[in-house]
Amino acid sequence: MGIFSKGEFTEKDWNHLLDRALPDAKQEMAKSPYDSELGFNMAKDARRVINGSLSLEDFHKKYSSSLVKEFGKEYVSETPPRRTGKGPQWAMVIDLRKCVGCDTCTVSCKAENRTPPGMSYNIVLETEVGQYPNVARINLPRPCMQCEKPPCAQVCPTRATYKLDNGIVVIDNDRCIGCRYCMVACPYGARSFDFGKSYEDEMIGFNDVTSPEYGVDRGERKKGKLPEGTVRKCSFCYHRLQRGEEPACVETCIGDARYFGDLNDPNSKVSKLAASPRAFRLKEDLGTGPSVIYLK
Repeated sequence: MGIFSKGEFTEKDWNHLLDRALPDAKQEMAKSPYDSELGFNMAKDARRVINGSLSLEDFHKKYSSSLVKEFGKEYVSETPPRRTGKGPQWAMVIDLRKCVGCDTCTVSCKAENRTPPGMSYNIVLETEVGQYPNVARINLPRPCMQCEKPPCAQVCPTRATYKLDNGIVVIDNDRCIGCRYCMVACPYGARSFDFGKSYEDEMIGFNDVTSPEYGVDRGERKKGKLPEGTVRKCSFCYHRLQRGEEPACVETCIGDARYFGDLNDPNSKVSKLAASPRAFRLKEDLGTGPSVIYLK
């Protein structure tokens, strides 16, 4: 028997599928040179800030001295400026009934962002449900959720992770020190650490260029050079958006299961789909407010 209960798949079932694929937080932090317990505690309390059970002021009071001790001059205490809410609010809608689990989104994302071995910004979680002969294959694509209230940004000690006015959560690789606290805080497992691996042995020319993520051209991929040693993630292909193009996963989806647009525009396709009774967000109870909306 699959992971789903009898009858319709529920949001609880989709969340369960996601949880099964989350990385082991202790294993992730075991590779970090920084205080693991501090990271775990901050991640836990960041979610309390988001759900309103802990104030932002009390969060900072609780951790500021520990952060100064652990990170020294790397620690940045200032709070990022509030977003204005003006302009587009980029969002993605994924119709789960249309997704056939072909993984084209995963492949196109890797090609576009030139992610190294072991790293995929966009994955498709799969499971089989039912009993023979009544079985079905279930697919759940998972990019970064670009949360309205991102816990990853809350725990970042250097403020390398922050949210743009257009709703996209970005990473300043020049400020990221690779502590991986954000990876522990992310409830969706959407962040990865760049260990410097390469496909060069099997794909000649892989190291010739690094994807211009966030519009920054970093040239060839080289040992000891950014983004190696930092945390990376999906940005809705922000560099493509700046050129007026859709994210690579949207453009290449063979089933047209993905829609991309401005949630602030009531006439946009994504706004109308987001209002559908089929619409839901993963782990809505956390209050993170994902900008990725699914149609069940």
